[in-house]
Amino acid sequence: MKDLNVVDGINSAGNWLVKNQDLLIQYAVNIVAAIVIFIVGSIIAKIVSGTITRVMKARGVDLTVAHFLSALVRYGILAFTIIAALGRIGVQTASVIAVIGAAGLAVGLALQGSLSNFAAGVLLVLFRPFRTGEFVDLGGVSGTVKDVQIFSTTMLTSDNKTIVVPNGKIIAGNIINYSREPNRRVDITVGVAYDADIDLVKKVLGDIVAADKRIMHDQGVTIRLNEMAASSLNFVVRTWTTNANYWPVYFDLMENFKRGLDANNIGIPFPQMDVHLYQAAVRKAEQE
Repeated sequence: MKDLNVVDGINSAGNWLVKNQDLLIQYAVNIVAAIVIFIVGSIIAKIVSGTITRVMKARGVDLTVAHFLSALVRYGILAFTIIAALGRIGVQTASVIAVIGAAGLAVGLALQGSLSNFAAGVLLVLFRPFRTGEFVDLGGVSGTVKDVQIFSTTMLTSDNKTIVVPNGKIIAGNIINYSREPNRRVDITVGVAYDADIDLVKKVLGDIVAADKRIMHDQGVTIRLNEMAASSLNFVVRTWTTNANYWPVYFDLMENFKRGLDANNIGIPFPQMDVHLYQAAVRKAEQE
């Protein structure tokens, strides 16, 4: 009996396949066509996004804008490709779009932070407070901008660490761009002892500054007594140089200031504490 049931089942399946052969072929063709549409759409999305990036680079558009727009175009083409593939296999795209819209609303409410990061990314691309390759400080995090993506910005720190900062935090905080202007001012505070001669200190510091050819002397040099602190006279030295020479000039001036002050016997104070020991009680006891 079992063998007869198996044979009957096979015969029934065979008859169903014969009767619905055209329908199965149609479904198979639709599925293959949907797969082909998805593959072709993915390739087109990659080609178009790459072309947009190359064209923008060739026309001198900032890399931040180029990468951001190419990513938006790629994701947009992929979204249309998926909808077209679903429609090819018989899914009602209008219903799919409605479902996606409802799901998008629900996901949007659940992911408000991500949407705010997306909106912040759009603002960063539009107003461009910084560009790829510039050295910036974003809310206390300093580094060179590598890439501005849809939801976050990637930076490389001076000690070669990669930091990913959400775009929402960047917009909400202060943005300090050190690379936008070609020149920077070097501010150095030099503390000397109270018995030092003010004019001699200014001359020593001024001679060192004048000897450095990397300093932009036409922009003005300031060397003045800035503060009479608790244990030192603090002089401020302000000079201008290019962005590329900022740190070399800063470090060289600091070292040369120390050598110049030592050569002229000008003391550099350091924290001191005077301790006075009173032995009145001991002396009184000895006298008794």
